[in-house]
Amino acid sequence: MKVSLCYGNIMSDRIIPFPQVRGASRRRKRASACPICGKPEVEAYRPFCSARCKQVDLGRWLGERYRLPSDEGPGESEPGEER
Repeated sequence: MKVSLCYGNIMSDRIIPFPQVRGASRRRKRASACPICGKPEVEAYRPFCSARCKQVDLGRWLGERYRLPSDEGPGESEPGEER
């Protein structure tokens, strides 16, 4: 990229290179594994390898096998929330 710069009464033509990104030329897409079966992921079902593994994961969420930690004890509810 060629840029003309003006410093007071002096015109200067300098070539300013684009900034280099570290590792840009060496950057590779790493193959990640399906979280259900461990096979390589497929772009269409990412991060899973197939529609089956995607459905298995959804079933685990809906069946409450995956849970987020909470400080609430069993039967406690949010303030203002009715049962």
